[in-house]
Amino acid sequence: MNMGMRKRVAIQGVAGSYHDIAARKYFGEEIEVVDCLTFREVVETVTREPETAGMMAIENTIAGSLLQNHELIRGSGAWVMGEIKLRISHTLAALPDTRPDEIKEVDSHPIALAQCMDFLNKLKGIRLIEAEDTALSARRIAEEQRRGVAAVCSKLAAETFGLAILAEGIETNKRNFTRFLVLENSLKRKKSGNSEELNKASLVFSLPHSAGSLSQVLSILSFYSMSLTKIQSLPVIGREWEYLFYIDLTFKEYARYRQSLDAILPLISDFRILGEYREGGQYV
Repeated sequence: MNMGMRKRVAIQGVAGSYHDIAARKYFGEEIEVVDCLTFREVVETVTREPETAGMMAIENTIAGSLLQNHELIRGSGAWVMGEIKLRISHTLAALPDTRPDEIKEVDSHPIALAQCMDFLNKLKGIRLIEAEDTALSARRIAEEQRRGVAAVCSKLAAETFGLAILAEGIETNKRNFTRFLVLENSLKRKKSGNSEELNKASLVFSLPHSAGSLSQVLSILSFYSMSLTKIQSLPVIGREWEYLFYIDLTFKEYARYRQSLDAILPLISDFRILGEYREGGQYV
């Protein structure tokens, strides 16, 4: 999706991170990246700056859902305007002229380390150090000239910070995809696209702790030909045995989708549409 102009995008991490790659795939290469250390900072930036979009990982095919990110979006002024699914391929990178047998320490985000354990277990006598971000690990090695230390990061991060790539494709599972949500300020959502282009929605609602409450809602959505692609429950803090349900669904007709929402409204509470958007493509 090329916006034809330089777009400002808040990402979790720094240049060369997978969030950076996802943002460039979605908006095009000519973007201005706003580095954020945390996902909360991404959401706060989008809420505070109406012209800044956000890129936020929401689930991974291996690690599962990032539950806290559902809650961050629900409690913010952000609106989901799109999504992108990105194949995650890790490299092992270190200072130039480093030999593999010189590596004594490997730094990266804990999920990235976990995704590469088959490869890392073959490296003898190394320490694994968890960090906030894959690309930040690469940057620190370059800036501090940390010889004997390698990062698990993207190929882009290694190239960005001038590191040598010692090994590529070191992830255990090659079907490793992360789904990212594209966020915008909720005040802008009426300007984004027309309803005919939309075919996916992210919703959240709560249900009473009574027999069959969820199955009733799902039956109604099924009757209206809504296709559930994801359902995730989280307890409502302070209300025992009540749960928030986060649902992603796809549809062919926007009008019928809206009718299905009207039909379930009497059965649910705390209802909110987190976003309506076009189902995202998959990049390898």
